[in-house]
Amino acid sequence: MKESKDKFVKSETFTKAELLLIRKLNTPAKVQDFLNKLPFNFEEDAKGEHRDTIKSPLRVLRTGSAHCMEGAILGAYILSTHGYPPLIMYHLPTNDDFAHVVTLFKQDGLWGALSKTNHSVLRYREPVYKSIRELTMSYFHEYFIASGKKTLRQYSKPLNLNIFKNKNWPTSSVDLWYIDEKLDSIKHYDVAPKKVIKNFRKADKIELEVVKIVEYKK
Repeated sequence: MKESKDKFVKSETFTKAELLLIRKLNTPAKVQDFLNKLPFNFEEDAKGEHRDTIKSPLRVLRTGSAHCMEGAILGAYILSTHGYPPLIMYHLPTNDDFAHVVTLFKQDGLWGALSKTNHSVLRYREPVYKSIRELTMSYFHEYFIASGKKTLRQYSKPLNLNIFKNKNWPTSSVDLWYIDEKLDSIKHYDVAPKKVIKNFRKADKIELEVVKIVEYKK
């Protein structure tokens, strides 16, 4: 596995400037605005070669880029400093598409989500949803591939990152593969029965055009 075998991994501490930034990001909307401004992490090293990463919140701030899971973990951490539990959720598609991870938050009894993405879809959700399933299904019609096939199949129960307290996940110097592994292993729920899935209609041509819009070019 990619996880470090050390029980306690090397970590640093946030600088005063970083802590001040985190304090200023005191609402979900402000955190989302900050995530949007981070260039997308295409997981390329200095030589342009692909390297899978799941950077800690500290490393995201230091490197200045994030992909969906890194953005979700950073968002969860920032919200946790303002009284929210650090919750993330996994959206699992078919094998020909990419999984997506969002940060969950609750306001006045209703669920919303932060989302780091490079596309015009699968983005922030206002806290207007009564349940996790209801929130997840707001992503369903946006979740498709170039052929038009709608691919979202499952979503996970919320994962509270406080279970990893002894791993120093906010400031870890190594990639957080144990969070990815936990998201894979916790309970997942189907979005629809198989007899419904087989009759899914494909996305329209204009929808396929819209998803070609990206925020940051590779």
